[in-house]
Amino acid sequence: MHEVDFYFDVMCPWAYQTSKWIREVRAVRPITVNWRFFSLEEVNREETKKHPWERPWSYGWSMLQVAALLRRGEDGNDLVDRFYEVAGRVFHEEGVKVHTPEGLASVLEDIGLDPALVSEAVADATTSAEVLADHEKLVARGGYGVPTLVIDGSCVVFGPVITPAPAGEAAGRLWDAVLAWTEFPNLYELRRPKTAQDWRHIEACFAPYLNARDWRSVQNPVP
Repeated sequence: MHEVDFYFDVMCPWAYQTSKWIREVRAVRPITVNWRFFSLEEVNREETKKHPWERPWSYGWSMLQVAALLRRGEDGNDLVDRFYEVAGRVFHEEGVKVHTPEGLASVLEDIGLDPALVSEAVADATTSAEVLADHEKLVARGGYGVPTLVIDGSCVVFGPVITPAPAGEAAGRLWDAVLAWTEFPNLYELRRPKTAQDWRHIEACFAPYLNARDWRSVQNPVP
């Protein structure tokens, strides 16, 4: 049985596709998935801007605060799984603005939870502390974005970056390939260049997200 810490930010369309894949893997390979938090707003923050936890509402950070509140308790990891599955689908596939208080409250209602948990989570400074603890733990291990997997507590892998997410046994074979990667601790990068056709494919897949987002993408150079 392999244990996977899956670092995500609800805002990221690539992480969402990878989350769909890892759920498929869970059905065909012996793995467990622990949901962890990473903030794209913080890692890509411009020097003159406030930290996301210093604002009354931050698109991605506030969603992670809600997830942090849900993660507390015996079934917390499963609740985060359900929350991210629904929030990701509604945002990245249906183009609904879940990054607003109202949108996030609707997600909680969809999974049978009290929508008042949104305001409770955002008002609770300890949820920010939990998000930041996850974020800084990955940064300390060289993490710079999502999706990032930590496999069996030791191997840190960015990706796989793929759309659409493979399903069934195809998902399992991709997992096998990721595991093969972990055999080589000094294998740092393997990339496929994106052609114009690839970019058209990506744009079509991410159209709901691109239409729903209310921010300008900022991405610092990869170390």
